[in-house]
Amino acid sequence: MMDEDTRYEAVRSRDGRFDGEFFFAVETTGIYCRPSCPAVTPKRHNVRFFPTAAAAQGSGFRACRRCRPDAVPGSAEWNVRADAVGRAVRLIADGVVDREGVAGLAARLGYSARQVQRQLTAELGAGPVALARAQRAHTARVLLQTTDLPVTEIAFASGFASVRQFNDTVREVYASTPTEVRAAAPGGRGAARGRGGHRAAPGAGIPLRLAYRGPYQAAAVFDQLAEEAVSGVEEVSGTPGGRTYRRTLRLPYGTGIVAARERTRPVRTSTGTRPGGWLDARLHLTDPRDLTTAVQRLRRLFDLDADPYAVDERLGADPRLAPLVAARPGLRSPGAVDPLEPAVRALVGRDGAEELVRRCGKVLDAPCGTLTHLFPEPAALAAAEPDGPLGALAAALADGTVRLDPGADRDEAQRALLALPGMDPATVAVLRVRTLGDPDVAPPGADLPDGWRPWRSYAVQHLRVAGELTRTGR
Repeated sequence: MMDEDTRYEAVRSRDGRFDGEFFFAVETTGIYCRPSCPAVTPKRHNVRFFPTAAAAQGSGFRACRRCRPDAVPGSAEWNVRADAVGRAVRLIADGVVDREGVAGLAARLGYSARQVQRQLTAELGAGPVALARAQRAHTARVLLQTTDLPVTEIAFASGFASVRQFNDTVREVYASTPTEVRAAAPGGRGAARGRGGHRAAPGAGIPLRLAYRGPYQAAAVFDQLAEEAVSGVEEVSGTPGGRTYRRTLRLPYGTGIVAARERTRPVRTSTGTRPGGWLDARLHLTDPRDLTTAVQRLRRLFDLDADPYAVDERLGADPRLAPLVAARPGLRSPGAVDPLEPAVRALVGRDGAEELVRRCGKVLDAPCGTLTHLFPEPAALAAAEPDGPLGALAAALADGTVRLDPGADRDEAQRALLALPGMDPATVAVLRVRTLGDPDVAPPGADLPDGWRPWRSYAVQHLRVAGELTRTGR
């Protein structure tokens, strides 16, 4: 835990390690920023600190146009915590409040709406509605500055209930009208649109900068994605260092296709290069309302909200892991965009998964090259495979007996999975890491010391990449 004086020192040194971990606001300007903001450091007595952007917005501060604090990586704390607050933050990021309201969020967590409001406000300085509103504002800015969608369409695609609510929120958060936000797009693209200049080609998709903190071992992530890729749903093309990962996405309102580049880009400021950077990606959606959910699922797949400083500090202190951490600082533990995919690969292998995709997956209305199908839905797999562990898991996911969404209770999910016929501990360990994002899983039979807690999932990644452990954990 950092006290406010320590936070101020991080601001004064423009320390990018803390981007997304906290925000600071300046009372004399009414603006809030990320810790690494390149602007002149404000005087200590004018600074206030907030745990979330939503809390800063709720106190009347608007986002800095220079450092874009709404675009920082998510806090690693909320993504690894297994308690109700951590689960709630992950569900809100996935768009649950926009789709189901606070009542739906509370029902998924097993609490009353009042309890959820109280817990989130106490720890994050904002309740679920405010957190969802801040997220909608960010989605709106991305759509305004990267697409030519009409402003009215963007309002509803971002999750706002009305155009008036959309206009008011954008003005409050960015101190600009939606038209002004669009005109201020980086590189002059928005200005050109505002003057009736060149427009992006139809169907070009939404360009994304998927931000991360600290070092990022993209090569290891893309190696794993290439090894596991299920044809028809995924593909990895190109040569190491410049590969592109493409895949289809089944989303709440429609479908999507994403292409992410292996080559990472550092963040450069007037004071030099700061820790962190981003992956370039491009997203094609049949319904723009799915943008927020699609982005969050991609962030989980690439493990972009991890805190590599905390992970490397703990694991690098161990004599066995120290040389591995030194060789690959910032190694990530990839997740999944669909809870069934890791289970299917674990149970029937990649070849078996590809056969199930051809037999049970929905064919895209507009196939794109080798991407022709969506991964099968649980109900479709349950109908096609009524017997055996795969069918039992698919049926349990379809009827809600087992939940593997971002807000699922990890221990509860493990107990429910182990109660299914034929489900073994090794497969459950895979699901706990890949679909539930647990950073501290030891595969059955693997002798991992307690000193590697709470980052044993990352330790396993280091051992696997170094060839000291197989994918099955032996």
